[in-house]
Amino acid sequence: MSENQAIIGHFDVAGPELDTLSAFYSSLFGWEVASRGPGYAQVSTPGLGGAITESPEPSITIGVVVADLADALARAAREGGAVVMPATDNGWVTKAQVQDPAGNVLTLIQK
Repeated sequence: MSENQAIIGHFDVAGPELDTLSAFYSSLFGWEVASRGPGYAQVSTPGLGGAITESPEPSITIGVVVADLADALARAAREGGAVVMPATDNGWVTKAQVQDPAGNVLTLIQK
């Protein structure tokens, strides 16, 4: 893997009904869903970890693990994207969000 290659390391599924979404994904795919506080549930799958989050708008966001978050944010802006959430340390990881030229949002994660 080269310096600029990154892996998908996380996903978020968001929507207004956390309990309904949790039950749906648990029942449909057999994923383990564990509440981790108000508006947040951790998801374990056989291949990739993720979360179900409470949000007024539905969305699915891919989390991409990068080696250098500041560099990735600068490159995203240079390539026609936009930073929509600056680097934020949430206690587990430091993450940010960028929007690609089509408007899709990606979470960038530096562990």
